[in-house]
Amino acid sequence: MNRRNLIRCLPYLSLTGTAIGANAPFVSLLAADVSELPSEKKDKPKRIAAIITEFRQNSHAEVIIGKYLEGYNRDNMEPFPQSKIVSMFTEQVPENDLSRAFSKKHNVPIFRTVVDALTLGGDDLAVDGVILIGEHGDYPFNDKDQKLYPRFEMFLKITDVFREYKKSVPVFNDKHLSYSWRQAKRMVEISRELKFPMFAGSSVPVAFRNPAIDTPFGMPQKHAVAISYSGLDIYGFHLLEALQCVVERRKGGETGVTAVHCLQNQDCWDYIDKTEWVHRLFNEALANSNSRKDGEIMKLVETPTVFVIEYNDGLQAAAFLMTGLVEDFTVAVDIEGIPKTFSTIMDLQKGIPHHHFSCLVKNMEILFQTGVPPYPVERTMLTSGMLDYALESRFKGYKKLNTPQLAKVRYKSPEESHFCTTGWGDDGKMLD
Repeated sequence: MNRRNLIRCLPYLSLTGTAIGANAPFVSLLAADVSELPSEKKDKPKRIAAIITEFRQNSHAEVIIGKYLEGYNRDNMEPFPQSKIVSMFTEQVPENDLSRAFSKKHNVPIFRTVVDALTLGGDDLAVDGVILIGEHGDYPFNDKDQKLYPRFEMFLKITDVFREYKKSVPVFNDKHLSYSWRQAKRMVEISRELKFPMFAGSSVPVAFRNPAIDTPFGMPQKHAVAISYSGLDIYGFHLLEALQCVVERRKGGETGVTAVHCLQNQDCWDYIDKTEWVHRLFNEALANSNSRKDGEIMKLVETPTVFVIEYNDGLQAAAFLMTGLVEDFTVAVDIEGIPKTFSTIMDLQKGIPHHHFSCLVKNMEILFQTGVPPYPVERTMLTSGMLDYALESRFKGYKKLNTPQLAKVRYKSPEESHFCTTGWGDDGKMLD
């Protein structure tokens, strides 16, 4: 594989926020100016608290926090993230827990409460940033098949510390903001209220792409398709984020979602067959897959699923979960005025060091080092809501749902792309 330079990520200034009212559009917040920080403070490693549900092998906690403690390549060699993990809190400690071993090996204390992890056992906020990883662990499911991770509740514990000490620091939230749209929206509202920069999402949008391209910035888009696999909740979010990160770059920026519809089984196949642009873009996206299985598609996929998304500005999108057919993430988009379809794969590395999580950590470091998120938290807020309504559509008998709440979301992505443009070598290590 040819070596390429990683796209250098630059901070951006998003749109000025407005007061949030019942009928106000949800627009992104103007990030704080960090240009006046003393240079010695900028260069000093940021102290980060890790608030975690479960830390075991191959958990998100291990593949993210492990890079801070053992380097991007997990070999205890350079390069390392500039920030340092100085405390941890783990809500659950399973039999295969790794947090205690990592704590001892790397001299990082584990505290009994979120408050103590943020204050380092003292009486003031003592960290420069917080990583919230509410993924994995023994939690129940609701009747919509959503796993009830306590991300919202853990976030409230973090922000209660901010309120108590009347100061706040940047927060990164891994994956969904919440399984609930209302909770996800509330988390962003609280970040505005307490005036701290917030960043969220998964590793898929920033993973290595092949070809290493992005949708043209500021060009109108007509249709989009994304394809992935696995569970409706756990990977449905990844799938919708893969879609959202390419369509948000269209002319006018993100304008919100007016309707969401889930279809499964024969209704999904019929939707593909009867909708010209879906059929065409489905095949375009599928052509990029590195994992496509041989055989007849309808026999390979036991439960085909599609989330149909309608946007305020007329963009139409379809996100497919095709378990049994593929094990990767591909997208295809019609760009107005450009005959060739945009199409690429967001490639994930199977096994250590999980290069796609290195790409995510690099973007997390932009937040912690500059105080400015590399792209808007509204992407993750909107995606969390899209998934919640898609699963609600399924629960209500596959009814199409109008989403006036999601239609109020407005934001603009930065023109600068933030995905990794190199993959990994034969030894599995990063090439950049």
